Amino acid sequence: MITVIQSPTDSDFVQNPYPFYAAARASSPLQFWTEYNMPAAFSYDAVQALLKDRRFGREIPAEMATTGPAHLAPFLMTEAHSLLDAEPPRHTRLRRLVLRAFTSRAITALSDDIEALCHQLIDTFPDTPFDLLDTYCTQLPVIIICRLLGVPEDMAPKLLKWSHDIVAMYQASRTLETEHRAAAASAEFIDFLHSYIDQRRNDPRDDLITRLITAEEEGESLSTDELIATCILLLNAGHEATVHSIGNGVKCLLEHGLNPEWLKPEGIDRTVEEILRYDPPLHMFTRYAYEEIEVFGHTFQRGDQVALLLGAANRDPQGFPDAETFDPTREIKTNTAFGGGLHFCVGAPLARLEMKLALPILFERCPNLALTEPPQYSNTYHFHGLTRLMVTA
Repeated sequence: MITVIQSPTDSDFVQNPYPFYAAARASSPLQFWTEYNMPAAFSYDAVQALLKDRRFGREIPAEMATTGPAHLAPFLMTEAHSLLDAEPPRHTRLRRLVLRAFTSRAITALSDDIEALCHQLIDTFPDTPFDLLDTYCTQLPVIIICRLLGVPEDMAPKLLKWSHDIVAMYQASRTLETEHRAAAASAEFIDFLHSYIDQRRNDPRDDLITRLITAEEEGESLSTDELIATCILLLNAGHEATVHSIGNGVKCLLEHGLNPEWLKPEGIDRTVEEILRYDPPLHMFTRYAYEEIEVFGHTFQRGDQVALLLGAANRDPQGFPDAETFDPTREIKTNTAFGGGLHFCVGAPLARLEMKLALPILFERCPNLALTEPPQYSNTYHFHGLTRLMVTA
């Protein structure tokens, strides 16, 4: 197997990982990435195949599982009960419960709320240069996910801090300090949810947390630890990807010269898909092999990991003609921005709806929106989002 060397924290790579992807992909669809100490899938076909191959999964094989370091105990507790790292049958029952809140009808019903919130946020824009990431791209998804789950909106700043500290564990720039912050945030988040769930048992509402509580009480095999881990996952994942998607999308539209046709009702779906394809919010997901298996010329043993490079797959010319060109008129074809297979992101329909509404409203209300400085990506690989997005409206 070909070996590639590329630090995921290198500044040039952080700002533009696509040349590395292209060079690696031109040699072989599957290569050994030294810094991650595992094979990595770079091509569209390889990533799509591995996302859907049930001989690979997210949950570590039981014989390889360890208790982990004591200082990470609160964080590891949420991981152990998370839908994200579960396989059937545990994944099946957890996902079934979560999907009760993410039905097409439930998501569509949020449209009016999302539109109203977009306008409310834009009403607060200052006349001087400001960070659109903080004032719009972040606020919209975190408030909406709070409403969907039933968490008080005034908790949003605290939830954001906890979320940022926890998801930093998945970044290549992770340090011991990162681990201590994640553990502290996890402990505080768990304590809050324990208290809040106790309140909601006595005061049920029409939201996901209440439905999860009801499911637990009706014996659908949902433990309190699973309930808490699921809430944490949904609050974190429910805004993190959307923040980056909207921010990266605004950047793309401004840097490529916005064509108003792209944001009209007949064009917005293609525009959203092209943003997700061209500059997705998440660039890597890993899987474990569950048996000895040969794929793309490499033999995996049980427990071996493979990195699925979503960002590389989306720029593969074998998957998308003229893949390096940002083209919002492109015919829609399935991309890998939200994963695929059994673990396809349950929040993808909500993220797409928020983008579909937030981008046209933003540019309609702010037709002179302009960058005031070149946007820079954050050193948070395998996430791919901006540090800030300075604009004038």
